[in-house]
Amino acid sequence: MRTVNLHRTLTGFMLAAGLILASSSSLAHEKEGHATGVSGRVPMPVHSVNADKGDKCVRPEEVMRRDHMKFILHQRDKTMHEGIRTTQYSLKNCVDCHADAKTGSVLGKDGFCESCHAYAAVKLDCFECHSASREAATAAIPAASPVRAKGSESAKGKKP
Repeated sequence: MRTVNLHRTLTGFMLAAGLILASSSSLAHEKEGHATGVSGRVPMPVHSVNADKGDKCVRPEEVMRRDHMKFILHQRDKTMHEGIRTTQYSLKNCVDCHADAKTGSVLGKDGFCESCHAYAAVKLDCFECHSASREAATAAIPAASPVRAKGSESAKGKKP
């Protein structure tokens, strides 16, 4: 019985000592990171708003942080599937307000969208299609090309 109690006491002591050492080394690492300006953590997102484009967002900030993807997907469905085009949740309006004043982009290390998505560890795939380079590549495809015609009415067997 004494051996079991001694074993439990020693195990508890070792766990406590390990936790103390781990927390002190973590604190030292954080202090070192702040002193040098470098840490192992993901940097806080960049929050940029072009005040000249509008006075406030379409929804409160806490709602947009949590639900902006729902709004964007809803807008996509209304536009693509129902042909209803509104500007309230359009990606273009988001970019207009949140683009970097110098670069005109929401992408890049200090870009509004990319910095938040990196912080939240969420893939940012909107701009795989919605980008200047994608639009330029699509514009360069001839109208008679099978790639271009793939999504057209004539490609579905309907007359234009």
